[in-house]
Amino acid sequence: MISNRRIYIRRLEPEDAGALLDLRKRNRSFLQPFEPVRPDSHYTLEAQLEAIRQGIGQWEQGTGYGFGIFLSTSHQLIGRVNLSNVVRGAWQNCTIGYFLDREHNGRGYMTEAVQSALRFAFGEAGLHRVEAGVMPRNISSIRVLEKNGFRYIGYSRYHLQINGGWEDHKIYAITMEDFKPDADV
Repeated sequence: MISNRRIYIRRLEPEDAGALLDLRKRNRSFLQPFEPVRPDSHYTLEAQLEAIRQGIGQWEQGTGYGFGIFLSTSHQLIGRVNLSNVVRGAWQNCTIGYFLDREHNGRGYMTEAVQSALRFAFGEAGLHRVEAGVMPRNISSIRVLEKNGFRYIGYSRYHLQINGGWEDHKIYAITMEDFKPDADV
């Protein structure tokens, strides 16, 4: 568990499947413009349990680190932050992705969660660089990255298939040299 003021992040476990399903169902239409098309079967307990099991496997192999974001006071699951596509060797890089419950947006929780995930990435995971791709219209997500010290590095046309269409993305990155683990985000 990694705490950062009002929230903490930790690896999701099988017993979190119900809370994850509830989170995904409540935010289905809210997240749809920012995610790949998901089949109805994604919104089942079995699918969420399988996603958690896959995440645990990636964690154990060192190829990805998925976290739930929890409120410190109530321990409610309010989002996810994932370090994915881990590449070792000379690069020591990964990508970060995240989402937050619509009801908790605008309170700085995601900024804190990304700060915690970066502490893990540059600490325990031993990574050197974290990259993020964001659709240009997703201003809130861009602000989260900027508050955490990410730098804009370029524009990628037709970068990811989101909500049934290929979307351009702004690419941001941060290295361990630029990360400020004690920054007041």
